[in-house]
Amino acid sequence: MDRRAFVAGAMALFAVPLAAEAQAGRIPFPRIGWLMGGSPSSHRAFLAAFRQGLRDLGYTEGQNIAIETRYAHGANDRLPDLMAELLRLNVDAIVVDGTPPALVAKAATTKVPIVFTLAGDPVGSGLVASFAHPGGNVTGVSNFRGDLSGKQLQFLKELVPQVARVAVLYNPLNPVYTATILDGARVAGRGLAVELQVLEVRNSNELTSAFQALARGRVGALLALGDVIFRTEQVQLLRLAAESRLPAMYSDKLFVEAGGLMSYGVSYPDNFRRAAVFVDKILKGAKPADLPVEQPTKFELIINMKTANALGLKISPTLLLQADQVIE
Repeated sequence: MDRRAFVAGAMALFAVPLAAEAQAGRIPFPRIGWLMGGSPSSHRAFLAAFRQGLRDLGYTEGQNIAIETRYAHGANDRLPDLMAELLRLNVDAIVVDGTPPALVAKAATTKVPIVFTLAGDPVGSGLVASFAHPGGNVTGVSNFRGDLSGKQLQFLKELVPQVARVAVLYNPLNPVYTATILDGARVAGRGLAVELQVLEVRNSNELTSAFQALARGRVGALLALGDVIFRTEQVQLLRLAAESRLPAMYSDKLFVEAGGLMSYGVSYPDNFRRAAVFVDKILKGAKPADLPVEQPTKFELIINMKTANALGLKISPTLLLQADQVIE
């Protein structure tokens, strides 16, 4: 047998088990499912943060770990099918973002570990038994804090002291906001002598109609509560807010970096970096039931001065001093 024939034969023998593994949906290192309610563009920074977290822990994608990504593009009814796809791939763990994907994942499996990153109220929504002792196969990082919407309204009032009516955009399909965050906004509104015009947004069409309604409502500012629908429709939301010329508060600094006025909320990328730590512990044998849910510790106030100037707003030095970042 000449050298060329020997090498070809050896390569063919080596390829057989790899081809068999590929056909069976298996790879020789852990595979992580990535189930997101939004879109690749709205979650690009989050995936980058998760990958960085994995690299910090010694993982290299394609060499000792794989990530299988699935996105619902804001359509929650797609989540069960996407989850089923990931389970058919025999993933070793699944990372999800908000409460709806986490609930779908939990309903689909009691065996595969699930790590959430942006679940608003994991105990109240039934994802875990408690923060300290999650139980079951679900744990992760919460972005829940009951007074978050109150602080957002407070900053809006500080920015526009004369405001008496604020439009609040929320997704009624997200159980956290109907039970907790929205109620917190209403309580804070009464304390600040601010009337709220609450508008439901389930999809892009309702986002447009919501702005048509607030134009008739004589509101003086806008608060968009954190939800995957707003991250998915970020471009449209920012465009509509700019056209309305309303001071707007968001829950995610990515909106402000893209031209929004102001945001106050949890550092979402930080949550996704922390998710990598959970995945690492699970791959090393830890059970989700024994990994306490982490609560947010880092909150950021971001202000875009270019947008403020375009709206003719003069921001007080006191508010600027409270900002973690001012975008010029």
